[in-house]
Amino acid sequence: MPTRPRLIRSIPFWGLVVVSLATIVGGWYITTDKLGSMTTTLTDGTATGVDVYVGQSIAQLGSILIGAGVIGVLLALGVAAVSTLRPHPPVEVVEPIDWTSETETAAEQPQAPKATDADAAESAEPVDAEVEASIAR
Repeated sequence: MPTRPRLIRSIPFWGLVVVSLATIVGGWYITTDKLGSMTTTLTDGTATGVDVYVGQSIAQLGSILIGAGVIGVLLALGVAAVSTLRPHPPVEVVEPIDWTSETETAAEQPQAPKATDADAAESAEPVDAEVEASIAR
C-alpha cells in the first residue's frame, strides 16, 4: 500500500508556496515602481504618452501578478487543510520489553564451537563392552 509523505516534506507544496510568494513580491515591486514613476513624471509635468499609457498597463500587470500570487497562497492553504482530513496509517502497538525476565534469548546464549568431522574422529573414545551391554538391555 503506497503511503504519501507528510505535507511538510512535500516538495511540490513548498514549491507552490515559494513561487506564490515570489509572484506577490514581484507584482508588488512592478506596481509600486511604475506608479511611483508615473506620479513623479505627472507632477513634474515631464510625463510623455509612453509614461502615462504604458505605465498604466505595466501597473495593471503587477496587480495581476499580485492576484495570481494570492490565489497560489490560498491554494496552498487549501491543500494543507485537505491534507489534515486524509486518514493516517494505523500505528503498530509494540509490547514493552519485560526487563525483569531472566530468560536469555537465542542470540544472547553462548554457543559452543561446532566440531568438524576431523575433530570428532580425534575425540572419539572406545566404547566399553559393559556400556554396550547395559544399553542393549
